[in-house]
Amino acid sequence: MLSSRSERAAVPQGTAQAAGVALPMPVAAPFPLPARPRILLVKVSSLGDVVHNMPLVHDLRARWPDAEIDWVVEEGYVELVRLLPDVRKVIPFALRRWRKRILQGGTWHEMGAVRDALRAERYDAVIESQGLLKTAVVARVATRAPGAPIIGLGNATQGSGYEPAARLLYTDPVRVPRQTHSVRRSRLLGAALTGLAPAEPPRFFGSAAQSLHVDDPLWAGLPARYAVCFHATAGARKKWPVQNWHALGNRLRAGGLAMLLPWGNDKERHAAEDIAAGVPQAQVLPRFSVMQGFGLINRAEVVIGVDTGLVHIAAALCRPTVEIYTATWRWKTEGYWSDRIANVGDDGVVPSVDEVYEAACRVRGVAA
Repeated sequence: MLSSRSERAAVPQGTAQAAGVALPMPVAAPFPLPARPRILLVKVSSLGDVVHNMPLVHDLRARWPDAEIDWVVEEGYVELVRLLPDVRKVIPFALRRWRKRILQGGTWHEMGAVRDALRAERYDAVIESQGLLKTAVVARVATRAPGAPIIGLGNATQGSGYEPAARLLYTDPVRVPRQTHSVRRSRLLGAALTGLAPAEPPRFFGSAAQSLHVDDPLWAGLPARYAVCFHATAGARKKWPVQNWHALGNRLRAGGLAMLLPWGNDKERHAAEDIAAGVPQAQVLPRFSVMQGFGLINRAEVVIGVDTGLVHIAAALCRPTVEIYTATWRWKTEGYWSDRIANVGDDGVVPSVDEVYEAACRVRGVAA
């Protein structure tokens, strides 16, 4: 039978306001950690969620400047997490690929290597912020110091995947408000460990991210001034109508900005071509990696896109960004930490071309 301490509430009696949302006030740290604790973070996917988990690293280092922080993440995001200088070791997790090759010997060898990496350290705390059974199992496999907590979500938040069975594997499940932003949800778990209110605004990447791949040969022929428009997303309901992209692209062009259209698969490339067909001089980009996307974003005059991971990277970099919401709750992932970020639309509220264009002008500091 797994033992578990009593469930903790994320918000103590006193609260502080930050960006209009209550955050925990400082309280006595509930766990006696050493001055240089070893802390394991488990957040494996998806792209936007991994980005939104990053402020947790800075929160932990604010409390323990010499903390040794490791992170378990899907193999495709390893290089992304390595952009955080405060993360000591990144442990690749490849469950998506392993499931497809479960009968191959190499798969079991890789799984064993992850298990060995988790057992090679003696962690003073584990924070599992995914809220799934598979990630709770990963957290439980890690070797811990006597009495070291496994902190995880004690309840589901609205619109997020959560498996209640995961709670049984935590020593300290933490209840958070049902409507909690993705960034704040992870930070509330950290606050349960540190006893400190998360400082605002949140911090994401290290300084290296600001110049990453800016000089990549892939971007050698880009226009001097452009808007990168992330039109593609896995969820069809999250897309913005093609005719809106046409109208927006022509207004951007009239203002001197070329429209650049990324894509990730053949279907998305065809969609990019459909948009480009209605916007003179719009460019369909070559395929690029997430890491190469940093160079594209950092050179853009503005980033405009639907609710998807690369748009959240742009917001985390505090680049001029317009996030378009059509079928997801804006409060859940919107960028709130910079006036260079604008959020338009909402679940069931499709923003107009005027709204998006005016937001793009506003974050750039130019007249509409």
